[in-house]
Amino acid sequence: MSEIGPEGANGWDAGMSREEALRRLLDATGFGGAHRAPLAGDASTRRYERLYAGDRQAILMDAPVHAESPPCPPDATPQERLALGWNAVSRLAASRVDAFVAVSDHLNDLGLSAPLILGVNAPAGYAVVEDLGEGLFARVIEAGEDEIQLYCAAADVLAQVHAAPVPDALPGPVGDWPLLDYDSLALQANADLFVEWGPQLAPEIRIDDAARARWEAVRDGLIAEAMAMPRTFTIRDFHAENLLWLPDRDGVRRVGLLDFQDAVRGWPAWDFAMLLQDARRDVSFVAAEAAIARYLRRTGMPEAVFRRQLAVLGALNALRILGIFARLVARDGKQRYRQFMPREWGHLSANLRHPELGELRALLSEVAAPYVEAA
Repeated sequence: MSEIGPEGANGWDAGMSREEALRRLLDATGFGGAHRAPLAGDASTRRYERLYAGDRQAILMDAPVHAESPPCPPDATPQERLALGWNAVSRLAASRVDAFVAVSDHLNDLGLSAPLILGVNAPAGYAVVEDLGEGLFARVIEAGEDEIQLYCAAADVLAQVHAAPVPDALPGPVGDWPLLDYDSLALQANADLFVEWGPQLAPEIRIDDAARARWEAVRDGLIAEAMAMPRTFTIRDFHAENLLWLPDRDGVRRVGLLDFQDAVRGWPAWDFAMLLQDARRDVSFVAAEAAIARYLRRTGMPEAVFRRQLAVLGALNALRILGIFARLVARDGKQRYRQFMPREWGHLSANLRHPELGELRALLSEVAAPYVEAA
């Protein structure tokens, strides 16, 4: 990782504007006169540009520090986290450049293909990083690449990540970045999005006081199961829109990684739930099973244990995603997220078939029958 900036260790002083900080960063990385082309953004407050300077290319990440609520301090109590806002509750990195840099360096140290950091000014919220191209899994599979090969390669990446020791913190450009537990408060707040926003979008979902009390008991039981599962480094947002196919590289380095700054101490099955129960594309049964078999073969994890964990964490994740999509449509008017909801109901229903989820299946069959049955 290259730390850029003439004004001290962090390339920043109190009187410097963000514009000046960016100019100095671009100059220091050799992109001062570069052509800058905006790239499509993600759902965060970050913006991206592709930089062209002769035969060199890079990506500029623009993530203003105060654009979101703050991330979670390592020693914050649940009450303090609730007061700080959603990022602290859910243990999200608040799009911080220092988190991106710290996790990228860690993943590269593990022999993977995260973007190399060419320069960073973390206090200003800028980084210049390696351009890994445009070969997103979702797009290259549409263009004819072998889905099974790509998903098995992704499983190899997860096997390598999950086998590595899990540090408490990662070295970053402005000090260590803490790697926090994805804990019961985060799981609860995310799962509750379903009962809070689902009925606001779909009146057929009926959550009265009795159903809410029953929900909380079932939810807490599933969270208790999750909290008893062994922990590992969890990339967290690991799916086909954040993975790039790099066929000119070897082994696990053929999979380029994006959008990993929210990494936590979580669970192997969480990453698999994100990968295989994708809200935006249908992963074929044969590709999903091949990826699972590849992972189990490499890790030696018992299949029954993996399937149970995938069902529990997959159900919690599907409830989270359905709640988020319902909120985006009902509150924010972003109607395009409706198109993803039937697929996500299908993922939830598939998880509900596991015997471990009988109580949740019974509850949802009563309060959201049309959707469970349709899936």
